Parts: sequence; C-alpha cells; structure tokens
Amino acid sequence: MFSIKRFMAVFKARNLEFFRDKSSLGWNLFFPVLLLVGFAFVFGNDEKAIYKVGVIGEAIEHPFNGINYIDKIQYDELSTAQQKLQRHSIDLIIDHNEQIYWHNTLSPNSYLVKQLFLSVDKGFKEQTVSGKAIRYVDWVLPGILGMNMMFSCLFGVGYVIVRYRKNHVLKRLKATPLSAFEFVSAQLLSRLFIVLFMSSVVFVGCNFLFDFYMLGSFVDLIIVGALGALSLISLGLLVAARSKSEELIGGLLNLTSWPMMILSGVWFSLEGAPDAVKLVADFLPLTHLVSAAREIMTEGATLADVNDHLLVMALMSALFLGLGSYLFSWNTER
Repeated sequence: MFSIKRFMAVFKARNLEFFRDKSSLGWNLFFPVLLLVGFAFVFGNDEKAIYKVGVIGEAIEHPFNGINYIDKIQYDELSTAQQKLQRHSIDLIIDHNEQIYWHNTLSPNSYLVKQLFLSVDKGFKEQTVSGKAIRYVDWVLPGILGMNMMFSCLFGVGYVIVRYRKNHVLKRLKATPLSAFEFVSAQLLSRLFIVLFMSSVVFVGCNFLFDFYMLGSFVDLIIVGALGALSLISLGLLVAARSKSEELIGGLLNLTSWPMMILSGVWFSLEGAPDAVKLVADFLPLTHLVSAAREIMTEGATLADVNDHLLVMALMSALFLGLGSYLFSWNTER
C-alpha cells in the first residue's frame, strides 16, 4: 500500500541532498544566465550583414562602404579570396588598388552584390570565377560529426569516471599496482576506438543517402578525426579528474560542450565574426577538428595544409592528458 509518510520522507531527503550540494545548486542557477549572455554576445547584433565582400589589400574610402548589411572581409592573398568566392562563402571580391572586382557567375548573391557595387562605381574592371555552391548538408557534415564526437568523448568518459569514483571502484583499483596514468590512458584509448568506429559507421551510412562532397583523402580525414577525438577525450578526463558528483559533472560537461557547440563553426561559418569570438574559438579543440575536417572534405586540403590545426590539437591533447593524470583522484573524498 502506498504510504504518504514514506513518500514524503524520500521526497524531503532528495530535495535536501540537492540543495545541500552547493556546487550543483549554483550551477543550475547560473548556467541559464551564462547561456543567455553567450547567445546575446554572439547573436545580439540586430544589424547582421546579409552579404559578404572580400577586400584585397588595404581598404580605402569608397561609396560602396556606406551600403548597410554588407560585411567587408580583408584578405592578403587573392587566391584565398577567390577560393572563398568559388565556394560561395563570400559574394564579391574588390581590389581597390588594381581597380578590379570579381564575381561568381553561378551565385545569385554574387549577382546582386555586383549590381549594388556597379550602382556606385562603374569604373572597375570585371573579372569572373565560377564554382558550384557546396550544399549545406556537405558543409555542415564535419560539424555534425565533430559535435557527435564531442558529446561521446566528454560525456562518455566524464560520467563513467565519476560513477567509478562514486561506487568506490577507483578506490579498489588504487590498491592494485595500476597507476593513475595507466588507468587514464586505458580509458582514453578505449573511448578513442569507440568514437572512431561509431563515427565511421555514421559517415558511411549517411554517405549512401546524401553522396557527400569529398575532395580530400579519407586517410587524412581519419587522422584528423583521431587527433580531434584524442584532444576531446583528454579534456573529458581532465574535467572528471576530481569530480565526485554526477550532477556536478553534468554541469561541468555542459559548461565545456556548449561554448564549443556555439563557437566552433558547427552550424555556421565564423567568417566575418568579431575578433573576440574568433579568439575564444581558437582555444576550443572542436574548432580545430571541424575546421581541418571541413578543409579536407570541401577544399581538398592535405595534412600539410591543416598542420596548424593538427599541432594545436596535439598540444591540447598532451596538456589535458598531463593535467588530468596529475590531478586525478581515486577517492570520492577530496
């Protein structure tokens, strides 16, 4: 028979357990506020640009600069800007010094921006490029796979470590000759195998449905994915190194994953974003994983072309793994 007394006793005990956990309580109060502040900072510009124009060299005063809702993006290399124009990432290229502009003959946006430019200046020489627009599904695929890997790496490792610690499994392992580095490394390699296997299955299965745009090497893509997963798993191990509460680790992993999901170029390009946003994104491992994978798939880049991303992910992996091993605690007591 249902007992109100027993029910209320459990209800009261659970509420006291939650509210006495100051870290979890604080997280549940402040995380929504932090999330709103982040979204307001990134998406709070009500005058967001509709079109993007590449400018070669130094920008000068020109009537075209006064047209609203057009972002002007500086490029030092014409070849880089032309590649962006061919891929429909920007809509026009202007070289004020040479008095030349380039537009993409296959892009409706490029045609419209060209007309806007000609309405204020007809003295520039016209040059054209052509290039098929990459489908959004092709562009977003590296971001989706990277985000899926991020959640699998962070939550798949973080919750397991905390559960082991809370159930005193780690305390029993401490009595064995097993070192913290050996345990952490084994967890890392196990999760790395699982993540790469599952991501490969998802990629192959979806490729049959969508026939993805792939210009680079699959071997290069696997190497980038492995190094990116390694850095994310190491980050998950670092976050869980001393956490003892499942509620706290959930909050910490959300705090770690949400900025990456918003700022790492998963859903939208950071081309033309404020420098502060780009600076923060450069400190996130998912940014380098998604950027390197996207360059290989949509631009045909090689490992040499994305070596800066590879170097950053390797350094992050070493740093996170080293700190995680140093701070690792076997016990629930701190």
